Amino acid sequence: MGKIQVETCEIEGLKVITPTVFGDDRGYFMETYNQKDFAEAGIGMDFVQDNQSASKRGVLRGLHFQKQFPQDKLVRVVRGEVFDVAVDLREGSATYGKWFGVTLSAENKKQFFIPKNFAHGFLVLSDYAEFCYKCTDFYHPNDEGGLLWSDPEIGVQWPLQDGVELILSDKDQKWGGLTAYTEAKKQEKAGE
Repeated sequence: MGKIQVETCEIEGLKVITPTVFGDDRGYFMETYNQKDFAEAGIGMDFVQDNQSASKRGVLRGLHFQKQFPQDKLVRVVRGEVFDVAVDLREGSATYGKWFGVTLSAENKKQFFIPKNFAHGFLVLSDYAEFCYKCTDFYHPNDEGGLLWSDPEIGVQWPLQDGVELILSDKDQKWGGLTAYTEAKKQEKAGE
């Protein structure tokens, strides 16, 4: 009981996890997190905070990260469906600036593990979605960073739906792109 199937992604470190689901005419049961199973799958960190958000169709949140206090995240959807995206911001990575996306839903029950130093965001595809995630560091409001969701250099292929207007926060409309982020990091290093 409690075993998980872990798929590696084309970007090293990202993992899609599918739990074993036990169902019958009463409903179903599954373990959403088992420290031992996850450690055996190479996801052996300590999670310190759980978050949950609710959003309606067309909401796009992201692409977010914390600058000085980066977080590993384990994300899933408990109601509805989203397209979830991670962008590699690890310095020196062969896939720096590349993105990977996966559909997460209450129906497929998949989870997505996103290591530290990735930007993260999602687009709600259903009428309503509830999104849950575990983090390995606490949220620091003054440490938030982001990348523009539509940066052509990153080129995320969001599954935009005809006739559905995107809903973004003010800050998510104003983030800079990958080039601006990379230049700011270089200047930061030069000033050390």
